[in-house]
Amino acid sequence: MKIGVLEGLLFVTGEDGLSMDDIEKILEVSKEEALSLIDEYKKLLEDEKRGLKLVYLGNKYKLTTKEEHKAYYELLVDKVVSSTLSQSALEVLAIIAYNEPITVGQIDEIRGVSSRDMVRKLLFRGLVDVAGRSELPGKPMLYKTTDKFLDYFNLSSIDDLPKIEINEEVSEEEKDLFISKYKEQQ
Repeated sequence: MKIGVLEGLLFVTGEDGLSMDDIEKILEVSKEEALSLIDEYKKLLEDEKRGLKLVYLGNKYKLTTKEEHKAYYELLVDKVVSSTLSQSALEVLAIIAYNEPITVGQIDEIRGVSSRDMVRKLLFRGLVDVAGRSELPGKPMLYKTTDKFLDYFNLSSIDDLPKIEINEEVSEEEKDLFISKYKEQQ
């Protein structure tokens, strides 16, 4: 019976999903029982006759469609251009994700252009949120990514982001270019 209730709860919550705490409290079960129900339900959904799967994204359990049926869903729904993120939105999101918590001023410094409007748009879309205030002069707001960000990019946690290596070495060619470009004219 509790498997059916769990399925109904996951359906009703939709893309918001259920946290482990939600499952424990609503079903009045221990964490071990909740994990057992989740495993049992996942196994039921693995049947090839089922169109859904249970995933853990953005710190919540959610029902999603199976990847192997994607072509059929695309026939049903036209791709919504407005739901895609622009290059500048992706840049700002990447900067926030890899440096959170971070201020708009720090984002601007990294990008070299103003990012205030883009941060505002990402806040509106729920992909970033205020994480508090910085100790910098003026106490600017700090920003961080949200569970919706994790869900959007199909990540379980921020630790799932690809690792990047920053090479700050400047080659001799780059040094020569800088020196020759800014050398005083005689």
